[in-house]
Amino acid sequence: MTRIVYIDGDQGTTGLRIVQRLRGRQDITLRLLPDDQRKDPLRRAEALNACDVAILCLPDAAAREAVGWIQNPQVRVIDASSAHRTDPGWVYGLPELEAAQAGRIAAASRISNPGCYPTAAVALLRPLRDAGLLPEDVALSIHAVSGYSGRGRAGIDAYEGAGAAAPPALQVYGLALDHKHVPEIRQHARLTHRPLFVPAYGAFAQGIVLTVPLHRALLPEACTLQRVHEVLAGHYAAQVRVQVEAVRPADAAAMHLDPQALNGSDDLRLTVFGDARGEHLLLAAVLDNLGKGAAGAAVQNLDLVLG
Repeated sequence: MTRIVYIDGDQGTTGLRIVQRLRGRQDITLRLLPDDQRKDPLRRAEALNACDVAILCLPDAAAREAVGWIQNPQVRVIDASSAHRTDPGWVYGLPELEAAQAGRIAAASRISNPGCYPTAAVALLRPLRDAGLLPEDVALSIHAVSGYSGRGRAGIDAYEGAGAAAPPALQVYGLALDHKHVPEIRQHARLTHRPLFVPAYGAFAQGIVLTVPLHRALLPEACTLQRVHEVLAGHYAAQVRVQVEAVRPADAAAMHLDPQALNGSDDLRLTVFGDARGEHLLLAAVLDNLGKGAAGAAVQNLDLVLG
């Protein structure tokens, strides 16, 4: 018997991508509400309690409300919003976080899908924290540029909608320095201090490049280019969709990081750069914000839940 998967919020950016990925699968019955019922609380509550797995693609407040409607203890939830990503009652849906995480997700009834920026930041930082190469009280700055689809429907309309004015090539935002992804990064990277996070949108549809600069003088002596690469490569050795590389200064001079390089995939590329003087390191991650950063991660977690 196939299991019923209901998507609440299937018309949003992430929801539409998940629907595209799940249509035609023979191991599930995909449940979507017709247009005239999508916003009906009664119909949504009925669908939530009649499914095996609910995937929530909703704003944070609406996601919390939807979870409150679930009375059936057999329903398992994957929440793609940021509503529950730091909630201790929910399992963080990053299977690559540590060795036991995929098993925790497979057994969980409540799973919080990671944010796109935190997927990149935590993937870079958590293995280094666990290996002792970054102290827990390290002060970090994180910069990231995402495609405009990271804003959801509003971002897509601003760049692609009828009569849309030509927006700037780059828009740095989050200038109140209180981005909603910061608590998620801090908690799951096991940091004492809030990292300083500066995000931006570029004039391209999707893709992310995220960087974390490190001053070696402020870090343990063992935190070298070679050792950082060894730790990351070892941590992700069994992960076929995570690529890890280290780049020597002589080779880095001719390189650039393309945020769109992995678009259309669920891959994650992690790179470590170092300067010739041995004073600085740069951690970098590239991923598709709509793939591994959203819909792809939700489907990955769904597959774990379904076994």
